[in-house]
Amino acid sequence: MAYDADVIVIGAGLAGLAATAELVDAGRSVILLDQEPERSIGGQAHWSFGGLFLVDSPEQRRLRVRDSHDLALQDWLGTAGFDRPEDRWPRRWAEAYVDFAAGEKRSWLHRQGVRFFPVVGWAERGGYGATGHGNSVPRFHITWGTGPGLVAPFERRVRAGIARGLVRAAFRHRVTGLGRTGGAVDTVSGEILEPSGAPRGTASSREVAGAFEYRAQAVVIASGGIGGNHDLVRAQWPERLGTPPKRMLSGVPAHVDGLMLGIAEAAGAHHVNRDRMWHYTEGIENWSPIWARHGIRILPGPSSLWLDALGRRLPVPLFPGFDTLGTLEHIMRTGHEHTWFILDQRIIGREFALSGSEQNPDLTGRSVRDVIGRARADVPAPVRAFMEKGVDFVVERDLSALVRGMNALTGEALVDEAALRREIVARDREIANPFTKDLQVTAIRGARRYLGDRLIRTAAPHRLLDPKAGPLIAVRLGILTRKSLGGLETDLSSRVLTPAGEPLPGVYAAGEAAGFGGGGVHGYRALEGTFLGGCLFSGRTAGRAAARAVA
Repeated sequence: MAYDADVIVIGAGLAGLAATAELVDAGRSVILLDQEPERSIGGQAHWSFGGLFLVDSPEQRRLRVRDSHDLALQDWLGTAGFDRPEDRWPRRWAEAYVDFAAGEKRSWLHRQGVRFFPVVGWAERGGYGATGHGNSVPRFHITWGTGPGLVAPFERRVRAGIARGLVRAAFRHRVTGLGRTGGAVDTVSGEILEPSGAPRGTASSREVAGAFEYRAQAVVIASGGIGGNHDLVRAQWPERLGTPPKRMLSGVPAHVDGLMLGIAEAAGAHHVNRDRMWHYTEGIENWSPIWARHGIRILPGPSSLWLDALGRRLPVPLFPGFDTLGTLEHIMRTGHEHTWFILDQRIIGREFALSGSEQNPDLTGRSVRDVIGRARADVPAPVRAFMEKGVDFVVERDLSALVRGMNALTGEALVDEAALRREIVARDREIANPFTKDLQVTAIRGARRYLGDRLIRTAAPHRLLDPKAGPLIAVRLGILTRKSLGGLETDLSSRVLTPAGEPLPGVYAAGEAAGFGGGGVHGYRALEGTFLGGCLFSGRTAGRAAARAVA
């Protein structure tokens, strides 16, 4: 039978680019499909901070961080909490991924020109026992150039394949069906959308201008997750996380709609762990939005006082940066959907980073001078812009005015000034000596024992009501959609499996569509820096396996 290409790859995000690049290296012909315009190549990864999970790296060792494969695997398994029959393949993917992160991942990327910011971040610190959730040590490596810097080498490899005549990039092609011949999936059909000049990330036209049908020996599904489809997020919201929010911010563009997952399922794929998801609790509205309901996540240091909507401190260990889903579960059971950070200018200047390539122009632009300028500034320019223009920020010189501003922002007098003052004064008393029963204060002091945090990420302990550290700042935080942790079940060769556990002939999956590997490599929770890396690892695996299958 005649084929239009050896392999069809659905999705031109990071996982799809990684798969296509590997296919090109193997000399295979590829049709690369994506429903968005060409300028959106790279997908969600373009907008990311570029964080990658690495184990026992030179960057860690220079900062006196002692990491190991065994410690990382202990952290991964304690975080994932695998407990289902469907976790057979995710667990094996987790073991393989930790091997990759502790082995060739860094050198493989380095050979392609990827470099890292020298200070390693410490995300998802946990706060439970040694076998529980969280990173025991800092492992969040920021790509020099952020998301665009990580996408670049894979886009370059794909464009080289286009120049060689091995890759046909078909943008504005929306897949609506997968067809079989003799039991194997070998046909991809769908709609050709009208040309669109929509800037990257903005909504593009859905007007249909034609139809397509292509045939290949193998199909790689790398279509992403569901974060831009709030109806689907709510439909899959698990009971353990409480009632789904009525109002959510979007951490991804609207085209991250999850529709390809249903199409794959209709063709025989097994979609597992769909109730596992990863949404952030530190979301703020972007004052200069690119897509609808565009939210930005604050990457906080450990010092902000975290309050619920009524002004009560969140329970231990739900401190900033410690347990994302534990915090989400707690919030959704309070009866309110927003929370507050209370801090001061000294803390915001040292501890606030904003997730996203566009919010970090110095790192994205690879400007050493600008990075040094950020470190010297009282408050980095992107953060100051949110302080001045963001709708979620209240900045005042005294606590009374701050509480009035908080209540005015929500339209309800939910926060009692006297109760909040008692809480802050009590916390400030714990700062007076090196001994404390306040575990957040202990965590702050512990963070400053790590050189990276002491240098740029954790303010020295001080009283929040110290006028010299002011003004005071309150930040209203909302729920920000981001990642699906479940997906299409795959074996270690990225072959998509059926509900019977057999390979679906001709079909592979990678990236978020595959739960970053196996149908849910993260289990219930993630360690951060593992989404982009999961796209790369599973995309690489899918591309290499598909290349072997069509040899």
